[in-house]
Amino acid sequence: MKIIKVQALRGPNIWSIQRKKLIQMRLDLEEMEQFPTNKIEGFRERIEAMFPTMIEHRCSEGCRGGFFSRVERGTWMGHVIEHIALEIQSLAGMETGFGRTRETKTPGTYNVVFSYTEENVGLFAAESSVAIAEALIAGTDYDLNADLQKMREIRERVRLGPSTGSIVEEAVSRNIPWIRLGTNSLVQLGYGINQMRFQATITCKTSSIAVDIACNKELTKKMLDMASIPVANGSICTDEEGLAETIKKIGYPIVLKPLDGNHGKGASINVTNWEDAVSGLAFAQQYGKRVIVEKFITGFDFRILVIDNKLVAAAKRVPAHVIGTGKDNIQQLIDTTNLDPRRGYGHENVLTQIDVDRDTEDLLEKLGYTLETIPRIGEIVFLKSTANLSTGGTSVDVTDMMHPENIFLAERISRVIGLDVCGVDIMAENLTQPLKENGGVILEVNAAPGFRMHLAPSEGLPRNVASPVIDMLYPPGKSFRIPIIAVTGTNGKTTTTRLLAHIVKNNGFKVGFTTSDGIYIQNHMMEKGDTTGPLSAEYVLRDPTVEFAVLETARGGILRSGLGFSRCDIGIITNIQEDHLGLSDIHTLDDLARVKATVVKSIKKDGWAVLNGDDEHCVKIGQDLKCNVAYFSLSEDGDFIKKLCAEGKTVAVYENGFITIKKGEWKIRIERATHVPLTLGGKAKFMIANVLAATLASYLWGFKTEDISLSLQTFIPSAAQTPGRMNIFEFKKFKVLIDFAHNASGYKGVEEYLQSVEATKKIGIIAGVGDRRDEDIRECANIAARMFDHIIIRQEKYLRGRTEDEIINLILDGIKTSGKIVTYEIIPKETEAIKHAINCAEEGSFITALSDVVTNAIDIVQEYLDKENEHGSV
Repeated sequence: MKIIKVQALRGPNIWSIQRKKLIQMRLDLEEMEQFPTNKIEGFRERIEAMFPTMIEHRCSEGCRGGFFSRVERGTWMGHVIEHIALEIQSLAGMETGFGRTRETKTPGTYNVVFSYTEENVGLFAAESSVAIAEALIAGTDYDLNADLQKMREIRERVRLGPSTGSIVEEAVSRNIPWIRLGTNSLVQLGYGINQMRFQATITCKTSSIAVDIACNKELTKKMLDMASIPVANGSICTDEEGLAETIKKIGYPIVLKPLDGNHGKGASINVTNWEDAVSGLAFAQQYGKRVIVEKFITGFDFRILVIDNKLVAAAKRVPAHVIGTGKDNIQQLIDTTNLDPRRGYGHENVLTQIDVDRDTEDLLEKLGYTLETIPRIGEIVFLKSTANLSTGGTSVDVTDMMHPENIFLAERISRVIGLDVCGVDIMAENLTQPLKENGGVILEVNAAPGFRMHLAPSEGLPRNVASPVIDMLYPPGKSFRIPIIAVTGTNGKTTTTRLLAHIVKNNGFKVGFTTSDGIYIQNHMMEKGDTTGPLSAEYVLRDPTVEFAVLETARGGILRSGLGFSRCDIGIITNIQEDHLGLSDIHTLDDLARVKATVVKSIKKDGWAVLNGDDEHCVKIGQDLKCNVAYFSLSEDGDFIKKLCAEGKTVAVYENGFITIKKGEWKIRIERATHVPLTLGGKAKFMIANVLAATLASYLWGFKTEDISLSLQTFIPSAAQTPGRMNIFEFKKFKVLIDFAHNASGYKGVEEYLQSVEATKKIGIIAGVGDRRDEDIRECANIAARMFDHIIIRQEKYLRGRTEDEIINLILDGIKTSGKIVTYEIIPKETEAIKHAINCAEEGSFITALSDVVTNAIDIVQEYLDKENEHGSV
C-alpha cells in the first residue's frame, strides 16, 4: 500500500460541516485491492488481539462488534485503516470517532478520512495506521506501545495546556470561534474587531502592572501587608550572610524559594537547621539569584481562584505522597500509585504521574528513608515539598467550606494586586475559620493560576472555572463575531466580492476582503497573490480593525483545508460551470457543486444563501439547505423565478433594463443597468449577473436600497479596482481589453460582450492551462475562433505537467473544429504577444488578451498607453 497524500482539514469541509478537524489520506491499496479482509488468513483474529477495544466500534452495522463483523465478512483495507487511525488516537488518550472511507474514480485508490483532536497526532496516526495494517496483513510483530507513546509526546508538545484548553472548550460550547495564534497557548476568541485574546489564564484585560506586581513576590508581600492582609514573615536573600540575618530575625523552621520561581521549582520547606538552609539557598539560586526566606507556617496548602474580582473556586492541595502498606517499599508504592487511571503523562489526565527527582530524594533523606524503605501501614510519606499538580500532587475542592470573611479577603486581594484572573495561595489549618483566627497567611499571588485542580479535583465537586472567564471577556450583549459574506462559484467570484466590499465600505464599515489577486484591509492591499483559501480568510478574521469580512472562497482551498471560518452570515454561489474538472477527484459538475455547496452549508440558520436561479446545479443545492435561500436571475420570466415570486419569495432579477429586487409581485428597482459602470453599459450580461448577486446579498443583509444604488453607480471597473475583469484601455486608434477568462463559460461571456462591440478587426491573445482536460482546452480555442478574426497563441506558463507543444496543438485542434476560417500565429511569451498585438494594431481594432497573468498584461498595456499620452503615439 502507498500513501499518496495526507492533509489536515481545519474547517467546514466536503465531508462534514460540523466536524471541522479531519485528516484526509489518499491511499493506493496497490495489490491489496484484490484482498479484502476475509481473504487474508487470520486477519480477524490478529486485529482483534491487537485491538480488543475495537469491539465498541459499531460501524455501519449499528451494534457493538459491528466493525469486527465487517472484517469477518470482508472489507477493504482503507476501511480498516480508518478504524485503526481512530482507535490508536483513543488509546493514546485522544478520544475521537468520526470516519469515512470512499473509493475515488481511480480503482484501488481511496480517500480515508478520520477525525483528530491534535493535528500533528492525526497526521502521525495516518502513517502509523497504514504501517500497523501492513503488519497485521503479514502477521508480523508491531510495537504498538511505542507509537502510542510517540503520539502522547507529540500531543504534549503541541496541545493547549489544560487551563487554555478549558477556556477554549467553554468558548466552543457557546459557539464562539477561536484561532490559535502561533504554536504556543496564545489564543484569539471571536473575529475582527470583536476579538479577545488570552494566553494560559492571562487575558487581554489583564493589567501588565498587576502581572509585574504578582511576579515580584517581595512587592506583592509588601502591598498585602500595607492592606492589613496577613503574610508570612521573611525577606529576600542573595547570599549566606543575608540568609543568616533573616533566620536570626524570624527563626526556624523556614521556607526558601526563588523570587521569580513558579510551579514550586527550587523550593525547600520546613528547613530546621543551618546546613539545610545553605543547601536550600543554593538549590533556589539555580532558578534565580534572589531568594525568598520566610517563616514556615504549619497547616494545609490552599489555592483560591478569583475571576473578575469574584471568588469562583477553592482547593486544598496535597503534595505527591504514598501511603504505607507495611509490605511494599516506597518505589513500589509510587509505581502502584502511578497505575491510577486518573494519572497520566504530562497534562493528559486529571492527575500527573509521580516522578522521583532531587526534591523527592531530599525529603526522603530528611526522614532517613530511601526508595527501598518499607513504610509502616497507614504512614503518609510525602514525596514533594510543594503541592503542585504538575509534580504529582492532588487537590480537594473546598469552595463551599470557605468562611465569608475569607471570601471577602480573597476578592479584596485580587483588587489590591489588580488581577482579573487571580490565584491566591494560602497556608492555614482550614478555610472554615477567618485567617486572623487560625493564624493562616497569604503565601503568594499568582498572575496565571492553573485551572486543572479546580476543573477536575481528586476529591470534591468539579468547578467550571472557565465559564466566568468567558463571562468576563464577553458579557451579555457583547458580540464575538463580525458579519461574514462568503462568495464562491466558477466565474465572477472576484468581481462580486469587490463590489460587495465597496457596498459594505460605503455603508460605514471597516471591511476586510480576500480575492484571487490579494488580501485587502480597508482597501489597502496587505498581501498579493491568489488569496482565496482558508489562511487568507483567517488573516482577515485575525485583523483587529476589521468590522465586516467579504471572503472570496475558491475550490482549491476548500479541498485542501476546508473553510477558514466556522460559519458565515451570507453565502453566494455565482454559478457552477465546467472548470478544474479532472482534478482532486472532481470529475463532474455534480462533484464540483458538492465542493461549492460547502460554503452555503456553513451559513447560520437565520442567514441567507444567495444562489444563481439560472444555474440548475445552484437550484439543486438550494433544495437541501437549512438556512434561508434567495435566488437571482437574468430574467423574471423563467418558470422557476415565477414560481418563487408566486410564493412571495425575495429574488433579484434583470428586468426592462433594471437591477430589481422582487418580493412576491412587488418590484423594487435598485438602478438602471446602464448606470452601473460594471455592466459596461449593460452589454456585459455576466457582469449584470454579478451585480444581481451582490445587490441581493446587500439587500438581504439590510442595507438601504438607495445606499446600494449609490454604491453600484460609484463602483468603477478599472485595472486598479477590478484587475483582470473586463479592463478596457482606450488608445487613440484601437482598444485593448484584458480579462481573466480561463474556461469555456468565461470565454462565452467575453464572446457575448464582443458581439456588441464594433471593430474593424477583433484580435485575441489566448493560452491553455496544462491541468485542464483536453476537451476543455479545445473548447476554449473553439470559442476563441468564433469571436476573433485573428488569434495570437502564447504558452509560456501553467504547463502543469504538459509540454508547450502539446497544449498549443490542442488549441489548434479547437480552432480548426470551429468551422470558421481564422488566422493565427504563435508567440510563446505573453509580454511579446501583447507588444506585438499593440504594435501591429490597425485603426479600429479591438484587442482582447485573455490573460492568466493579469498583473503583467495590465502593466504592459498601461506602459504603452502612458507612452501614447506622453508622446502622442505608441
